[in-house]
Amino acid sequence: MTSTETRLPVPALLALTTTVFLGCLTEVLPAGLLLGMSADLGVSPSTAGQLVTVYAITTALTAIPLTTATLRVPRKALLIALVIGFLLTNALVAVSPWYPLILVTRVVSGAITGVMWSLVAGYAMRISPPGQTGRGLALAMSGTPVGFALGVPAGTALGQFADWRWAFAAMALTSVPLLVWVVVAVPSVPGDAAAPTRPGRALGLPGMRALLVVVLAFSLGHNVAYTYIGPILDHFAQAGLLSTVLLVFGGAAVVGLLMVGAALDRRPHTVLVVCCGMTAAGIVVFAVSGGAAFAALIAVAMWGLAFGGAPTAFQGVTALIAGPTADAAQSLTIAAWNGAVAAGAALGGLLLHIGALTLPWTAASLVALPLLVLVRMTPVAAPADARNPG
Repeated sequence: MTSTETRLPVPALLALTTTVFLGCLTEVLPAGLLLGMSADLGVSPSTAGQLVTVYAITTALTAIPLTTATLRVPRKALLIALVIGFLLTNALVAVSPWYPLILVTRVVSGAITGVMWSLVAGYAMRISPPGQTGRGLALAMSGTPVGFALGVPAGTALGQFADWRWAFAAMALTSVPLLVWVVVAVPSVPGDAAAPTRPGRALGLPGMRALLVVVLAFSLGHNVAYTYIGPILDHFAQAGLLSTVLLVFGGAAVVGLLMVGAALDRRPHTVLVVCCGMTAAGIVVFAVSGGAAFAALIAVAMWGLAFGGAPTAFQGVTALIAGPTADAAQSLTIAAWNGAVAAGAALGGLLLHIGALTLPWTAASLVALPLLVLVRMTPVAAPADARNPG
């Protein structure tokens, strides 16, 4: 293999990164624009908040059937179609004066995102050279923590200083150069002509059911606490610390993702254990910090560092379990993750009525639960070329 063949295809992977970044922003940006959107559209903030909830639920419900339906489609053609979908749906949200139309458009966007998550993970690993699939996956998926750390604050600021519609217009406009970038830089990859690994069959693969339990518990626990981190800080009389906490979390998540990339190629099972254990520990430290600024920020940095690599680790291990036709199996992981996002927000809302401190303790217990599963789960081996490079 030549030196060129052993290098990561960085331009192509960065195009995938930007696609993930755009998908992340499209999903979560309304949370930072709720007040402006609710006032402009004539609905309550809680009704406007359904634009986020409906999106997550749609992604969870449609990831499996739509991924199955598109398995045979050439990967590049599907990626181009998804980027065009983001362009059209964000543009429609930017100009629509009607809340019902925006809600329907968000349902369509959620369906697009469900396919995107399944597609990008497999795409990144298939175009990365042997022994560097973990690094390639980490680079492609870095769009998510970067979106949380930089994109969401920037989009929220744009919506506050100009108008919330400009934030969605900016996402639509970003899709145009991204579309050109994908066409020029991303190599073509065929669809799965035989499609031997369907989502239903993927459930029977050794280790897949255990992994889905890990994904569900981890995502559920994280979202119970993270969704309501503002009320928790308010309970500690530290509401003013929220923006700093979110910035530290996002920055740490980016670092965590980059660290996971190299480790995932060699010790995938260990990565899962560390991500779950360290996330639970960070949430516990946050709970016992009592809102003391330094302790809270250290806890959130630890939480973000571990969380940053978790989604990539879950998708990487899914690919190792499912083999070369991993896109169908990825849809199971995506559905489990996004279903837990919506369920975590709902459970957290119920717990908040009991008391703010029930949130981090419940979250830590849920995130720690996968450790029991991972102890009994047969470790997933790294690829042979990663264990014995060269």
